[in-house]
Amino acid sequence: MSIIISTSKLKVCEGFYDLVDYAGLSREFGDELWTELLLDPEIYEEFVFYLSHHTFKDAVKIAGYSLSDLYVWQMDKYNLIREIGKNPTTCNKETLVMNAFHTLVDMKKRPDIYVKRIESGRGLDL
Repeated sequence: MSIIISTSKLKVCEGFYDLVDYAGLSREFGDELWTELLLDPEIYEEFVFYLSHHTFKDAVKIAGYSLSDLYVWQMDKYNLIREIGKNPTTCNKETLVMNAFHTLVDMKKRPDIYVKRIESGRGLDL
């Protein structure tokens, strides 16, 4: 019996964890998000596109919201929490990207909750 392993998924996994590390996120966060990406082919393809092009494809939309929308929402939330109103150098773009992917995964499961949060201007507090 022989086992065939797709090297493309291994390269994506390597790139994914490089971003997790660069973003300063925990391994637990990374492991959870990686598992979710593997379970959702559409969002996985969005990530592969991001990894290849460093921009969003925005093919997946949930209740009309794309990754770009969630990225901007993450940035607005970051600025609001810090009451700065601008995007400083301490704001890690890759952290915002990874959080946008995490939000997209969660939003797919619970769209009503996230639409309410986004449209009411509230943060991610439950």
